[in-house]
Amino acid sequence: MLKNKDKDPDFQDLSSKEWLFTNGLGGYAASTVLGANTRRYHGLLVAALNPPTGRMVLVSKVEESIVFNRDSAFALSSNQYPGAVHPDGFQYFKFFERKPLPTMKFEAHGCHLLKTVFMVHGSNTTVVEYENTGASNFKLRLTPIFVHRDDHGLNHPDAKSDYWVKRENGYQTLYAHFGAPALYFSFTKGEYLENRQWYYNLEYVREQERGLDYREDACSVASLEVILAPGEKTHMVFSTDEKMMKEDPAVLKVNALKRQEEIAQPSDGDTFLRDLLLSGDQFIVQRRSTEGYSLIAGYHWFTDWGRDTMIAMRGLTIAPGKHEISKSILETFLRSVNEGMLPNRFPDRPNDPVEYNTIDATLWLFVALYEYHQKFQDLDFIRQYFDVLTAIIDQHFEGARYQIKVNSEGFLSGGEGLAQLTWMDARVGDFVVTPRHGAPVEIQALWYNALRIYQYFAGTLQRPFERVQEVADKLLLNFERVYVLGNGSLVDVVDFSSTPPKKDSAIRPNQLYIVSLPFSLLGKEAEKKVVAIVKAHLLTDYGLRTLSPEHTDFKPVYEGDPWHRDTAYHQGTVWPFLLSEYITAYLKVHNWSEKAQKEALAMLEPLKKHFYQDQCILGISEVFDGKLPRVGKGTVQQAWSVAALIKVLFELKKLQGKKSTSIPFSVKKSHFQ
Repeated sequence: MLKNKDKDPDFQDLSSKEWLFTNGLGGYAASTVLGANTRRYHGLLVAALNPPTGRMVLVSKVEESIVFNRDSAFALSSNQYPGAVHPDGFQYFKFFERKPLPTMKFEAHGCHLLKTVFMVHGSNTTVVEYENTGASNFKLRLTPIFVHRDDHGLNHPDAKSDYWVKRENGYQTLYAHFGAPALYFSFTKGEYLENRQWYYNLEYVREQERGLDYREDACSVASLEVILAPGEKTHMVFSTDEKMMKEDPAVLKVNALKRQEEIAQPSDGDTFLRDLLLSGDQFIVQRRSTEGYSLIAGYHWFTDWGRDTMIAMRGLTIAPGKHEISKSILETFLRSVNEGMLPNRFPDRPNDPVEYNTIDATLWLFVALYEYHQKFQDLDFIRQYFDVLTAIIDQHFEGARYQIKVNSEGFLSGGEGLAQLTWMDARVGDFVVTPRHGAPVEIQALWYNALRIYQYFAGTLQRPFERVQEVADKLLLNFERVYVLGNGSLVDVVDFSSTPPKKDSAIRPNQLYIVSLPFSLLGKEAEKKVVAIVKAHLLTDYGLRTLSPEHTDFKPVYEGDPWHRDTAYHQGTVWPFLLSEYITAYLKVHNWSEKAQKEALAMLEPLKKHFYQDQCILGISEVFDGKLPRVGKGTVQQAWSVAALIKVLFELKKLQGKKSTSIPFSVKKSHFQ
């Protein structure tokens, strides 16, 4: 619970804390704990009209006031305008609680108001509940303010912005302009008073910090005035679905609470894991175009990406035992394999083409499938798609898009033009920040694992795998000679098109995958050196740096306009999701000892504090600064950041009660003999 303990609360501090509640379609409700929007992406109803994309911000917020008489009222809400905060309702804020539902309390002049917000799962519907928790009656005035725009845009009035309202059947239907889709809203009690006005120049400070346009105008059409007796509640419902106007908000709340309990069941009494599971469920969405499940990469501005999905699902759906959802996600992408490649991104618009511009997403598919099989023992599913896996491997042998090919020594390389094929994909126009054409080290780790996993599946299904084994053995034979440096660190990228091959020896976290993935290209002592190098140069309290601070290109801070942010994105900026790979590697080289397990738990403490107290409450940010990581940056809720912590906690639970010499994360060599 976030409490206001100050006599003079600070608007800037309180408005830096955010919350998010999603609907399983890609839509969401989000704001700060005060209800003061600080982002263009904030809104009480951000609807996904083409799930999980086509997001539209429809309801910005609700302005709340306590009314004493016709001429006397005091506001509980707050907004940032140029040079001023108005009204100053933040001074009445008492506390915010994110679980089980986003709830905030305001107290003023003897009036106690509890506000709860949630969305209906599977529907673009937001419910706002107000409850009088005090000892006396008061009149509450509620004024919803509306916008109608793409989630990346900003709203301003124009000639067609008439916000026409039709009142019938006990609810209101709002059309932002002629031809706009309908927005329905209702309230359970009170008096409807027409109140048309514009709120001009609302400022969103988080957008200003990102070097983007940050002022918006919003429209109100009416206010609701309702007298609440002690213990009494009133509800407002906003939806793109007219059928939801007939639903009882109290019943919808009961269903929402029940669902929260069901999500948390695999936690087995671990409060942190329970809350991470609730947080992680926010990324699981239905994709209309494929009629299956997918994962949103991050809120507020990402959609579902192939690479992020394959990495994040290991913690979000496989480790918690979500069998059918995991299967559906894998099917969503397996059915879209084209020329041996997994989609990196499905389009936002139905008629746009699927994007195939990644070398690693396809290889991560094998890792996800392996962990899926280890968890659920679903060999029938592997058998069903084994021919697809065979086609992927064969296409890589023959050569795929972007010059992706295997050389005579077994190494996989790729790269063409300005295309950025690995996760370090920052580019500003024609300027490639981290050029990685060639054979990146993590691609060799993923390629080797894809080959061994295919070999494992083929052997289990009694299918031939000799050619695959031959290439994997070549890669294993040649890897150390090419990639291992004198200090034990690994080369980040090798360009085999040069003679001799050109090597980028920058110390980056990509080398860690050699150790953390199920099948390693190194012996135990070499693995220890890699982990030690990563620890010395890259490990921080909040994750791993993307570049050693000793490198001349190291950027200590991630901030500013798109140019400054993108040029720092992979040049030292800290990524929390990499902590999972580090902990797995650390446990492995320390034989999964009890001491190493305790140290692993201790590594999670800073992110645990961040999860409960900073930026998005019950969320893990996308990135942190490289030099002094303290404040979360990028998206406030990132799928693989949350997934990393879930995966680590389930791995540690699996270790409990086992001998320290057990091998919980690897396949024994006997599988290949």
